[in-house]
Amino acid sequence: MPSDAVAALVLAAGRARRFGNDKRLALLPQRGPLLAATLATLRPHFGEIRVVLGIEDDPVHLGIAKDIGTIVADTAEQGMGASLAAGIHALMAESQALAVAVMLGDMPWLSGDTFALLCSRASDRAIVRPIYRGQGGHPVLFGRCFWGSLEQLTGDEGARSVVRRHRDACLEIEVQDPGVVQDVDRPVDLVWAGHSGR
Repeated sequence: MPSDAVAALVLAAGRARRFGNDKRLALLPQRGPLLAATLATLRPHFGEIRVVLGIEDDPVHLGIAKDIGTIVADTAEQGMGASLAAGIHALMAESQALAVAVMLGDMPWLSGDTFALLCSRASDRAIVRPIYRGQGGHPVLFGRCFWGSLEQLTGDEGARSVVRRHRDACLEIEVQDPGVVQDVDRPVDLVWAGHSGR
């Protein structure tokens, strides 16, 4: 059953210039465009999914299903922090969720068990973070009492600063899922992922 207590917020406003073209449309073997494949992994686990896009992005062109909400970040060019702040601002007004799972649009290899485990530990006063072999990964689940801090982020300042300030509320969960740290920065990452068996 999808979680009603946790909303998923997918950051997908960046065009990823390092990749060479719009990586959100890069094709994964047997799974279609990268962003759409990431959203497909979330759908069974979250009743509410929102995608943060840039002002010039077309959800239909990006393969985002009609029943998945989009949020336009006017200041997305300033960096990930600005995109996250815009997404949280919209959720604060529209969502009743107790926590938000902050996810990146280029991480389509997480297992369903990981999503279920993280959501089972979520609360309005906790920050839940997966750890794989000592490395912090995504999604990071922020309880509602931290949304105000996320809404204040600017530029390229990511959510790490909020995690650092609230270490006492941070619950780190060891997982055996490399998908929590595996994203796509370059075309070669797609090729490797295609042979990874995930």
